[in-house]
Amino acid sequence: MSEPAIDSQSDHVLRAMTDDGAFRVMTIRCTQTVRDAANAQEAVGHAAAELGEMIVSSILVRETMAPAFRVQVAMRDEDGNQIVGDSFPEGKTRGLVRVKDNALGVRLHRTGFLQVSRSLPGRPPHEGVVSIQPDEGVEAALTDYFQQSEQVETMVGIACLTEGEDVVAAGGYVVQLLPELTEPPLAAMRKRLAEFGPLAPHLSGGSGDPQSLMDGILGGTEYTRLHDSSVTFACICGTEKAMSALSALGRAEVQELLDAGDEIGVTCDYCRTRYSLGPTEFRRVLDAIPPEPGD
Repeated sequence: MSEPAIDSQSDHVLRAMTDDGAFRVMTIRCTQTVRDAANAQEAVGHAAAELGEMIVSSILVRETMAPAFRVQVAMRDEDGNQIVGDSFPEGKTRGLVRVKDNALGVRLHRTGFLQVSRSLPGRPPHEGVVSIQPDEGVEAALTDYFQQSEQVETMVGIACLTEGEDVVAAGGYVVQLLPELTEPPLAAMRKRLAEFGPLAPHLSGGSGDPQSLMDGILGGTEYTRLHDSSVTFACICGTEKAMSALSALGRAEVQELLDAGDEIGVTCDYCRTRYSLGPTEFRRVLDAIPPEPGD
């Protein structure tokens, strides 16, 4: 059965392999996804651009290394600022911005850190951390992650463009040398990417369709499309997750809320949806919390 067609103007990620068996390539456009995530987080300017880079990174890592996993990519600095991209197998994608100043975002005037976490439900995550140097940025850090944690020869391009407070384009690519292949094809690909140049100009003007990026990166190299999947801003929150967060208070505090007959609001950090919880939810939470010894 063939895959359903994806609108070429929508956010999507394209996966391909060169016909000589040397490389796999991923290209992505996720402009609207980043825009929606930035709006939900009230992120603008530099922080919005950094959020775009994290979202692009999370999707590329998931598509490249772990399509069936949830992948989070977080950028942090020594001052406690952090920005997170969060990508799920079905294409749902969201982000989180916790910075002191939108204009500064994560401050890479000193060394920052890029943390990549991938996980399956009910299993502990696999995590890797690399440093981000101020003069290199996220592209170089993600390349280092692939080289160090995954031990795969990888070339990365990531860009998020803003005008004023608005996100106007976001996208990226990953090119990976397949196992047991060495220097000759790698040298040729590096030369090709040097000719392709920085990614940002290819995204300007709202362009940067994954197919166009794929053709531009590979030039005349023959390749086969393997998969084309949509990407969209979406959250996995809901009443059940809000109740799970409430259970962290412990039995005593939840019992106090129930006894008082109050309602409380729990707001999702990612999409800012607010859930109202009352006595019915409090009882369900209490039923799920194991009793304390001696109760």
